[in-house]
Amino acid sequence: MAIKAGDRIPVSSFMWMGPDSEIDVRTSTSDEIFKGKKVAVFGLPGAYTPVCSADHLPGFVKVADALLERGVDSVVCISINDPFVMDAWAKAQGVGDNIQMLCDPTAAFTNAIGLSLDLADFGLGVRSERYSMIVDDGVVSTVNVEESILACAASSADALLAQV
Repeated sequence: MAIKAGDRIPVSSFMWMGPDSEIDVRTSTSDEIFKGKKVAVFGLPGAYTPVCSADHLPGFVKVADALLERGVDSVVCISINDPFVMDAWAKAQGVGDNIQMLCDPTAAFTNAIGLSLDLADFGLGVRSERYSMIVDDGVVSTVNVEESILACAASSADALLAQV
């Protein structure tokens, strides 16, 4: 069953690239990311995929400052990729410091929130549904899941911004 408003974020670990070197791989827990914070989260099928690169991530890059100005403590992108791909994609997309690019390399988090899907027919394997949510101190207050991974309206940055 997919995560819904009122649900607690599951205990998970995420990987991300630190600023110190090309091999500065770091790990953060869900508590470190969500505890005591208001977090805007968006999940997507994968780095460098068409809708993710053309619409979803660029939309959040555009409104990240506005989300922060409205009381969001951090903006987080989660994808089932490795930290090196997420870091390269962030640099290619000009993400900057306003969005934390987290990877869920084993799909543990994505499976736990019930938003995984099998895209093996497209050569991608297990991936994430396209979604966005607001998490307040580890509890989901708003969640938006697209009916198709090719759509990017309900989970868009503008839609989430309107819900903050």
